Amino acid sequence: MPRQSVFDMEFEKVYGALVAKAERKGRTRAEVDECIRWLTGYVNVDILDGLTYGQFLSMAPCWNPRAEMITGSVCGVRVETIEDPMTKKMRQLDKLVDELAQGKPMEKVLR
Repeated sequence: MPRQSVFDMEFEKVYGALVAKAERKGRTRAEVDECIRWLTGYVNVDILDGLTYGQFLSMAPCWNPRAEMITGSVCGVRVETIEDPMTKKMRQLDKLVDELAQGKPMEKVLR
């Protein structure tokens, strides 16, 4: 069976994984939602049923211009050096949730 691209996965599955990562470290679904709203401009994450992760990223209403301030490594890759726009957006969201799970205060996570 061929491997599925993360961009073809249902957004709900990726979202569930992001929330689980945060909750394992004592953070909340509401905090993950706040990160998503800040980064993407989506007002209500609950209405995104049926979208793939790629659609979720590409259809974001207003990608935060301060997202360029997100730096550091995710899975051994420096976020600021990624050239593919979709991959960079995916890693920026991963990095925000990683920082949240590491216990950083929300005001630092959201820059």
